[in-house]
Amino acid sequence: MTSLTRRQVAAGAAASAAALSGQARAKAPTRGKHVLWYAKPAVQWVEALPIGNGRLGAMVFGDPWVERLQLNEHTLWSGGPYDPVNPRAQEGLGPVRAMIAEGRFADAEKLANETLVATPPREMAYQPFGDLTVRFVGQQGTVGDYRRSLDLDDAIAETTFVVDGVRYRRRVLASPVDQVIALEITASKPGALNLDVALTSAQTVNQVALEGRDGLKVFGRNNAEGAIAGALTFCGRAKVVTKGGTVNGADGQLSVRGATRAVVYVAMATSYRRYDDVGGDPDAITRQQIERVAAKPFDRVARDATAAHRALFDRVSLDLGGTTDPTVPTDQRLARNETTDDPALAELYFQYARYLLIACSRPGGQAANLQGLWNDQVKPPWGSNYTININTQMNYWPAEAGGLAECAEPLFALIKDLSERGAATARKMYGARGWVAHHNTDLWRGTAPFDHAKAGLWPTGGAWLCLHLWDRYDYGRDKRFLARAYPLMRGACLFFLDTLQTDAATGWLVTSPSVSPENRHGFGSTLCAGPTMDMQILRDLFDHTREAARILDLDPDLRADLARTRERLAPTRVGAQGQIMEWKDDWDAVAADPKHRHVSHLYGLFPSWQMDPAAHPDLAAAARRTLETRGDKTTGWAIAWRINLWARLKDGDHAHDVLRLLLARERTYPNLFDAHPPFQIDGNFGGAAAIMEMLVQSKGEILDLLPALPAAWPTGSLRGVRVRNAGEMDLSWRDGRLESVTLRCATSDYRTLKCGEVSRRIFVRAGERVTLAGPSLQGSARAAA
Repeated sequence: MTSLTRRQVAAGAAASAAALSGQARAKAPTRGKHVLWYAKPAVQWVEALPIGNGRLGAMVFGDPWVERLQLNEHTLWSGGPYDPVNPRAQEGLGPVRAMIAEGRFADAEKLANETLVATPPREMAYQPFGDLTVRFVGQQGTVGDYRRSLDLDDAIAETTFVVDGVRYRRRVLASPVDQVIALEITASKPGALNLDVALTSAQTVNQVALEGRDGLKVFGRNNAEGAIAGALTFCGRAKVVTKGGTVNGADGQLSVRGATRAVVYVAMATSYRRYDDVGGDPDAITRQQIERVAAKPFDRVARDATAAHRALFDRVSLDLGGTTDPTVPTDQRLARNETTDDPALAELYFQYARYLLIACSRPGGQAANLQGLWNDQVKPPWGSNYTININTQMNYWPAEAGGLAECAEPLFALIKDLSERGAATARKMYGARGWVAHHNTDLWRGTAPFDHAKAGLWPTGGAWLCLHLWDRYDYGRDKRFLARAYPLMRGACLFFLDTLQTDAATGWLVTSPSVSPENRHGFGSTLCAGPTMDMQILRDLFDHTREAARILDLDPDLRADLARTRERLAPTRVGAQGQIMEWKDDWDAVAADPKHRHVSHLYGLFPSWQMDPAAHPDLAAAARRTLETRGDKTTGWAIAWRINLWARLKDGDHAHDVLRLLLARERTYPNLFDAHPPFQIDGNFGGAAAIMEMLVQSKGEILDLLPALPAAWPTGSLRGVRVRNAGEMDLSWRDGRLESVTLRCATSDYRTLKCGEVSRRIFVRAGERVTLAGPSLQGSARAAA
């Protein structure tokens, strides 16, 4: 028999969903509240459930007759090593700057597209690996008692149902220990399993071969991207282990007959080693992984995988006082949340984001891209790439506070690679020291301006990424990490010291050419000099780099140079409408899109603290005016950013209203993936960060408790949340008032705790646990942590 096509698989899923639609409500979940569950199989990809180990991912559909696992491997991208720098860049740079200074913005954009935009203009695309399909044969009758679920605590997707009196159960996991995806299928009646297993590739150049009586192998070469040929080889293996019955291979698939239990292990790899090395051996890698895991019982594989997951996931708990109705599937809860508030759904959404970050970004893997780890399209939206003018950064907003610092390691590895590739771009394009990365990048670490000038010619992407390096230090206070990060921050600074331009009218230093992502001002282009976001990012970059150099006792001359340059950067200003000006000049009233999804000029409010309402109430008021003008209803990730901004303004009820917009069917798919639309995972991560921001905000030694608590969450608790200056906190509240807070710190220092108008400054010793009670922060119970 030939393997099933995707159309056949989709048709089977649709038929199963139709058969289930008339059934009585499925059984209620029996485990914890961190469970997504559904009373029907997935028909669309955004209904399937994601699993991942940071390197391998799968989407599980749960069809009773034809199970589909759509597969991804983190390094399977199109193309190969390439240099996208436009050879005419230095020729065009000066004239483009001059046209911008003269106000000839449309002319500048046209010339920039010809001379500054990358060649090829498109970055490479993240690719699907293929599918594992399991077709069940010989079953007849009606499907009953169906339930499909994803347990966030165990990191296991499960499907159960009954046919002809036989209960079938499937469990799927992605093991970070054994580096495989594993599917276990059991039947309550001995010998009732009869199934065919196929492993197919989504890449154009591929072959499928049998390996013995119980193994499959698919191998080939990755797809080209335009003129960039595929440079990677890939290999995937599937092995079937059964209890009872027989396994035989023919016609490119495996047939299991008369088994009581069957386990399918899948290993995948490519030849990618790093952006300039594609000499790996995926055949040898997958062979070793399959041989090792096949010698272990599935229950041991599952226990090890769950333990590795829980070591991260269990660090933070959240209770927003809601109750979960165990009889209501997750998709129905999402629909009900549009009219009836469900605090427990917000809890689930928060923990789901943490689950997703663990699943798609682990040390040794690639950073989370626009879709994290999961993609089923050879031509995905925006290449499923790294968009570093907000989206990649947003992916990691919950990492530090959410107890998942290790999950940011792939991001830091990405930054290191970009600093290497970006040094060549800085030299070739700008004749500058240091390094630069623009608005997009990919597996091959392209750093030139991609796509077109109106979006791509933004030189501050690498600078913003560097601020995540500082966040890691600020939360953990590890000087060894700071020593590793400092050269990257220093290099980003050197680029701007060499390339900042003097604005003739004001004497300010500005970036040029640049854009305010991705908004068009009213003068025929996006191109400009000194957009507000650039200046805000550079103030943070210069400040944090200076502080890092001081802590490490390095580069006194550079510190002085950065201080002088910072003072000349164009300031954040309030415009005639009482708004934060998005550009150096007050163009907001004539902007092409007054409701634009990006709110780039509010970077200074969040994630930065440059518009701290306590320190700069005038800027905070202007930021509020900007948010009111832009509106709340926009794309998924942009809604998530707005929640964080309203939280920073300490307007908890408004933040909650915007969270309700995010947790609605228009912006969240049935599997709780964020709907841009289409799917972008940054909205999930930005939403989780916002929930924490509503409950705890930390800046230096200041810990602000319940700063944006909405009336909808009167009672609850948050435990294990990390705060800056190497702290960890538990807090609980009742009837909208703080009940208690416990602080544990790894460094000895003063901390200022604030709750409303109450402020208390205490000294906390390293390793000590301090507990304060009530909204007045009374008492000081101290104990060893």
